[in-house]
Amino acid sequence: MRILHTSDWHLGQHFMGKTRLEEHQAFLRWLVEQVQSQAVDAVLVAGDVFDTGTPPSYARELYNDFIVELQQTGAQLVILGGNHDSVAMLNESRGLLGCLNVQVIPGVLADIEHQVLTLYKGDGEPGAVLCAVPFIRAREVMSSESGQSASDKQQSLQQAIAAHYQQLFERAEKLSQNHEAAHGRRLPIIGTGHLTTVGASSSDSVREIYIGTLDAFPANAFPPLDYLALGHIHRPQKVGGHEHMRYCGSPIALSFDEVGQQKEVLLVDLDENGLSAITPLAVPIFQPLARVKGNLVELATAMQAVAVEHTALSQTDLCQTKNVWLEVTVAEDDYLTDLQPRVEQLAEGLALEILLVRRQRSAQQATLTADARITLSELSPLQVFERRLAAEELAPERELALQSLYQTLLVEREQEA
Repeated sequence: MRILHTSDWHLGQHFMGKTRLEEHQAFLRWLVEQVQSQAVDAVLVAGDVFDTGTPPSYARELYNDFIVELQQTGAQLVILGGNHDSVAMLNESRGLLGCLNVQVIPGVLADIEHQVLTLYKGDGEPGAVLCAVPFIRAREVMSSESGQSASDKQQSLQQAIAAHYQQLFERAEKLSQNHEAAHGRRLPIIGTGHLTTVGASSSDSVREIYIGTLDAFPANAFPPLDYLALGHIHRPQKVGGHEHMRYCGSPIALSFDEVGQQKEVLLVDLDENGLSAITPLAVPIFQPLARVKGNLVELATAMQAVAVEHTALSQTDLCQTKNVWLEVTVAEDDYLTDLQPRVEQLAEGLALEILLVRRQRSAQQATLTADARITLSELSPLQVFERRLAAEELAPERELALQSLYQTLLVEREQEA
């Protein structure tokens, strides 16, 4: 059986005031073409279909249009909810999409039997069993107990998530064994997940809020799956060096620190013996992004080089018609008060569009003062809070307690979104 593993589309994302509509349209069109040309039996979307819980109407249209187009390929589709997705919104069309060969698992279901799915090959024969695990919210798998420390809560949550996976795996094993008894061939068992694992390398666009208070889930806590399709981390990678545990990453760069990453989706081939092959499919760049850094003289040269490189390396028709979106970090000349217009003047006449100008910051610049010349757009909410704390004279233990409390509030806000 052949599955295609993708995740973290973030449909509806606005990138510093810019829509990603055309990029997402092009990617989804390309994805359908890959499903056709590669004879894919099933497509797994491992969370974060949308960028927010209330996506704009055009993002919902993209989602619906993709499902309609994919139907023509005959491939089965499984959609898993992510931490950016609204459980209620994904659940709205779950019953209807079930009639269209699409299974939607928006969150942990009341009847976990519905999270164990059979995946079918193109000829209609069963090809694999899927433990369909979406982003797990703490309240879905455990109850809060008074008097627990932060460490106790984290340990309890880890155990609850591990137990959830084990319950699903045991049910999947029974299905696989029953099929082997009836047909002489076991069905491989696949799992999904939308979470951070120990050792995974993230990026700026991955929110530093994972599963409740759980920072990272250990790889050895997963059951012995034949393949584990993960989402949430935008950089494609193996987990702990394990070939069968993979993040496919996001299909487009969602922040400037993802510039230079080769985005991909994964073709996964399985047979009765388990995993047989994994083939990365490189996703074309539909909107070029770049970063340059230096003083004003160095920036002028760097911008010219970026424009020339873009002209030489444009990969798609859409990419060729686009200006490069640019992040500029100014060093040495960062004291200038008219920095923005000076930088924009350097880009005149070039196929560049400057989205962000930031001043280089030294390690000593830790407070939100006027002299730091740092805008709020350059900081995460947690960084703002930490810099505000730095301006106070607090005992170390008090500062740590306040940081922990603030992180908990961010988690609760994320869960309520």
